[in-house]
Amino acid sequence: MNYTLHQLQIFFKVAETKSITKAAEELFLTQPAVSIQLKNFQEQFPIPLTEVVGRKLFITDFGQEIVKAAEKILNEVHAINYRTMAFAGELTGRLKISVVSTAKYVIPYFLADFMTENIGVDLIMDVTNKSRVIESLEANEVDFAMVSVLPKQIKTESVGLMQNKLFFVGGVQHEKLNKPIQKEQFEELPLIYREQGSATRNAMETFIKGNSFSVRKKIELTSNEAVKQAIIAGLGYSLMPLIGIKNELRTGELQIIPMAGLPLITTWNLVWLPAKKLSPAALAFLEHVTATKETIIQQKFKWFEEY
Repeated sequence: MNYTLHQLQIFFKVAETKSITKAAEELFLTQPAVSIQLKNFQEQFPIPLTEVVGRKLFITDFGQEIVKAAEKILNEVHAINYRTMAFAGELTGRLKISVVSTAKYVIPYFLADFMTENIGVDLIMDVTNKSRVIESLEANEVDFAMVSVLPKQIKTESVGLMQNKLFFVGGVQHEKLNKPIQKEQFEELPLIYREQGSATRNAMETFIKGNSFSVRKKIELTSNEAVKQAIIAGLGYSLMPLIGIKNELRTGELQIIPMAGLPLITTWNLVWLPAKKLSPAALAFLEHVTATKETIIQQKFKWFEEY
């Protein structure tokens, strides 16, 4: 057999994503390149590694055994790289973070300088909804999570980063108002929700329930970007975090509709498990965030004060 580390990496990523297209995206390769390498890798084994059923890709039982072996080999390769850099006096290791979807507008600013200064650190970041973020934290799959509402079901340590403000938002189809809309006006509007498990969805439902509002029409979408585009198109209205609509507010594609009780204000928190043995890379990142967060907020998020 004469397979390469590159082929092992591609097969492992295909198995992880269960998709050649997604694997190509995550590896920054073209889909044909991944397909060719996967085919070349398969040709070195007499037993199928994958199978396609109903246009879906599955890993065979034999393929799963190769996945386990590939993971061990790739981890050893990473370890060799880290040891080499460590001997050269560089900070090394993997930094694993899971963040709620709206945090993708925040966390890069707290990572940028740290990653630039520590080229030996590899960043693995999962952007998903709050339910999955908490699952990753509980399962000890990540070093840190970033959420706007601290989880109640598990004990965590945390460092507060910055405010998260949620406003009621509409498109240009709605007349501009200088005074808050009333209950009867709100109840006439079609509402757009995030999916179940989203912190924004929970905040919106709590706000509606707390004010005894009736919902006339409900649309459910699975990302803040999808909600934003739907509002711009005139499909409805939603409660949205300010952090994700800065450009659209300035271009006039979206507007904040004044309502009593808004904005809802929470705090973005970097959280971790108290019993977690943080790696040197994770500890260094925590120290970096704690030392620089005020400067980052002043330099990158000064515009928040306008709202």
